[in-house]
Amino acid sequence: MPLLPNSRTEPDGSAVIRVLSYNIRSMRDDTAALARVIRACEPDLVLIQEAPRFFRWRKKLARLALACDLVLVTGGATTTGPAILSSLRVGVERTEDVLLPHTPGLHRRGFATAVVRIAGARLGVLSCHLSLQQDERRDQAGMLLDRLAGLGVEHAIAGGDLNERPDGPAFRRLAGTLTDCRAASPWGGEHTWTPADPHQRIDAIFATEGVEVLGCGVPTDLPGVTGTDLRAATDHLPVLAALRVPAS
Repeated sequence: MPLLPNSRTEPDGSAVIRVLSYNIRSMRDDTAALARVIRACEPDLVLIQEAPRFFRWRKKLARLALACDLVLVTGGATTTGPAILSSLRVGVERTEDVLLPHTPGLHRRGFATAVVRIAGARLGVLSCHLSLQQDERRDQAGMLLDRLAGLGVEHAIAGGDLNERPDGPAFRRLAGTLTDCRAASPWGGEHTWTPADPHQRIDAIFATEGVEVLGCGVPTDLPGVTGTDLRAATDHLPVLAALRVPAS
């Protein structure tokens, strides 16, 4: 597998960053394995889904961030699951936790959002976990696009558990406006669910126009990431992308 570019600042002020999207199943599995996987990916930003939402959820999420040499930016119970972690390389301008309209009988969904600066680049960030119900999921994809546009920045990324394959209506709605990073520059593994028998790509990272995708996929052969840890950490495989964000 080719090497994925490491984080760096380019002479023109643009930033090469690593972004990880990961459904962590409320940290109900092997949290030490989870932390080892995240740390080995050396991410600047981690888009979390299914963060802890109940008793001492902030402490649990903060402990995970600390174990990965990261900090908690926003999200968790306040978004019903999505969250954002970052490295100290990232400066946070503002955050907003967004709750989406609730359909009775279904789990309420939300977005964790932030505007950050990395070197000379300014970037909107959104973590999501879309509905299990197809019509609601497609509507939420539209809300995601609206929310990214409302961040008021030229460049943005979104990532998460879409609960849908690339041929589904919500996935296609997002890919029709944003760049599907895996499709643009395949790297690593493709399928994200389940770790024991990977056969579906239902987790993804997207970017707006102008963000260059240097590689994106499941970090199955990345140094420090083992199959044992991937299977023990949670019931999804992570998606890692290397992106070049222009200076703002």
